[in-house]
Amino acid sequence: MTTSDRQIAQWVEETPFVDTHEHLIEESQRVSGRTDQWLPCDDWTYLLSAYVAEDLLTAGMPAADLQSFFRPDLSSEAKYQLISPHWDRIRHTGYAQAVRHTLRGLYNEDDLTAESVPRIAEKYRATVRPGFYAGVLGLANIESCQVNSLQRICMDTEQPAILAQDLSILEFCRCSPNDLASVEFETGKRPTTLEEWLNIIDFYFATHGPRAVAVKCQIAYSRALDFVPVAQAHASRLFLHHCGKVRHALGPDDLKALQDYLFRYCVSKAGEFGLPVKLHTGYLAGCGSMQLARVRNNAADLCQLLQDFPETRFVLMHIGYPYEQEFIALAKHYPNVTIDMCWAWIINPAVGFRFLKDFLLAVPANKIFTFGGDYLAVEPVYGHACIARRGIAEALSQLVAERWIAREETPDLIQKIMRGNALRFFPNMPRASAS
Repeated sequence: MTTSDRQIAQWVEETPFVDTHEHLIEESQRVSGRTDQWLPCDDWTYLLSAYVAEDLLTAGMPAADLQSFFRPDLSSEAKYQLISPHWDRIRHTGYAQAVRHTLRGLYNEDDLTAESVPRIAEKYRATVRPGFYAGVLGLANIESCQVNSLQRICMDTEQPAILAQDLSILEFCRCSPNDLASVEFETGKRPTTLEEWLNIIDFYFATHGPRAVAVKCQIAYSRALDFVPVAQAHASRLFLHHCGKVRHALGPDDLKALQDYLFRYCVSKAGEFGLPVKLHTGYLAGCGSMQLARVRNNAADLCQLLQDFPETRFVLMHIGYPYEQEFIALAKHYPNVTIDMCWAWIINPAVGFRFLKDFLLAVPANKIFTFGGDYLAVEPVYGHACIARRGIAEALSQLVAERWIAREETPDLIQKIMRGNALRFFPNMPRASAS
């Protein structure tokens, strides 16, 4: 490394991240050890339950073995025996490297081995104590997180000083039986008309909008992002068929029309409350089910929406990987588009590095957020942040070496892309210090 490289790396290390995307469950559940679908096991294997598990499956680990790996009643030694034949196959992926950085940074262990696993298990248990979320985030030099809870539509978090919350609109616009059940569980209401459903949506915005940092929707997992205008009268008739007292299954075109109307209604409400709209784009978590043709069209599908809501700010997440260049074009062309690099650093660290270089030479520097861990567990956020810091430092060092930017300009640029942009962009953000 040159002297300039070392200086830039130091500036990046010293700058706190504002983490713009997590799914962290509440710390109290982690401390209690109460298992459910979000905490399937309360041991060190929980750190591998998001993303690493998917790489293990695509590397050839039998699904039955992976299911056993997360059983709460299986010993650490037995769990290691299940994973060890496959670990070497994935150890260099971004997902696995984030875990390896976490093991080093939190537990002082270099890797998963037969010898280290008993120590890791013990250190995991010793770490999970009241206050450990703030401890892990502090070690990662993260001043606050934005959380899209998967357990509640908008979580009433016990730690608002570090865990800002998104309001999920997925349930409102996807409108599946499970979504209706979730709303009924939280409100006691089961709508049978569109007007009743819109009243429920209004209630959530009135209740949570004044403290939320954004609305979030990952409907791209189930459909295209081509949301076209639909008349309310037509949507009302479709809702009666879908959710009324006498129900009939909607065909795909009718279901799309109903979702289009509901999504655009939620976007309008977000605009009323001054809330940005976060949208999942690009690569889909999981394995064996992604429809790449639909993913490929995400950027193009969004253009009409961006034009129809010019005053609403949209945050397009995960850089649209593997079609990231199209998202640079959207951010350059549309004033209401900002890009979030959350998750991208561990999907493919090399692409993240190249994307940031390309982005900064094409798009105004205030239109990017450079980190979000995208985890349920807090511990791997540490390792993901290590990878992101390395990528940011290397991207900026290359831009300086290639004389695209001056070294003296980099401290201000680092502050913008790592924290300042987020603090200025999102409402209701906790602030550890002045931006």
